[in-house]
Amino acid sequence: MDSAAMEIDGSVMEGGGQILRVSAALSCITGAAIKLIKVRAGRSTPGLRPQHLSGLQLVSDLCSGSLQGASIGSTDISLTPGKIRSGNHTADPQTAGSVCLLLQAALPCALFAGEASQLCLKGGTNAEMAPQIDYTVKVFKPIAEKFGVHFDCDIKMRGFYPKGGGEVVVTVNPVKELQPVVMMERGNITKIHGRAFVAGVLPYKLAKDMSAAAVRTIRKEIKELYINIQALQEKDNACGNGNGIIIIAESSTGCLFAGSALGKKGVYADKIGIEAAEMLLRNIRHNGCVDEFLQDQLIVFMALAKGTSRIRTGPVTLHTQTAIHIAEQLTQAKFTITKCEDELSSNVNYIIECQGSGAANANL
Repeated sequence: MDSAAMEIDGSVMEGGGQILRVSAALSCITGAAIKLIKVRAGRSTPGLRPQHLSGLQLVSDLCSGSLQGASIGSTDISLTPGKIRSGNHTADPQTAGSVCLLLQAALPCALFAGEASQLCLKGGTNAEMAPQIDYTVKVFKPIAEKFGVHFDCDIKMRGFYPKGGGEVVVTVNPVKELQPVVMMERGNITKIHGRAFVAGVLPYKLAKDMSAAAVRTIRKEIKELYINIQALQEKDNACGNGNGIIIIAESSTGCLFAGSALGKKGVYADKIGIEAAEMLLRNIRHNGCVDEFLQDQLIVFMALAKGTSRIRTGPVTLHTQTAIHIAEQLTQAKFTITKCEDELSSNVNYIIECQGSGAANANL
């Protein structure tokens, strides 16, 4: 283990896989060796799971790095990064582990390569405890583009728990540096749309029931907008059985919010639709400019950008606080979180401000 490596405690704050993803990506970009200890120490199955392991291997592959101690169940791992290289990279945890979480670790690294990179990510496209691929494409991607991040995502096959078997191919274009982003005005909600899907042997009626229940729930609070949630049966490009829903709201200033839920055995379709709708409404009510899930996914980009980013949010999540904690350890970025005191803040609103480290792409 490298004596000069920065030691990162994997059990602090949120204490999960996010610490691995953020620290591995930033290690890769800054060139700083890291030693992760007590990885996922508080979880029911501590240490690396297949998905975390394949994410670390992917980042190590992207930066020609040397990874030590990385096996299923390890709680101590070190990563010594080398030069970031473009080209084709594949990650396959052989489970229904989320392709979106693999992308969270790899995307920032690929931005700092010399040429475009192609990431072939396998596993679950619509998995529990992770963003659905539709969220990544429809909510995360347009906001990431404000930082200067450009990637294309081709969904070859959808995969669900427990089988996995999904595959997405993501093409990432490199950047010279990232721009700071200011999102302070929410504006009005102008559009609500989404998709309720069934795949495999599940009946189409489930998709219609999820959609109808979601629309009814939103209608109670938002009466004037047309709500379009398509009910879809996925036949050809889905592996295994699954059902779920994602609903997206757009604002007049270009803010995006989502609510989503996945079907589980023995849970009525109506309940899945209502759960997603309530999540969306909760994220609209607080009057911030990002939802609770986008909040933490933007921290890495704020930390790397050249200049000051400011984003108005609802309550700051533990995931976000954790990402900030790691980003400040591994970059020169400085974050402040301030509670809003203005006429809109009958709701709890915060401003996350970051003086970015201005990481420059040495390969371009």
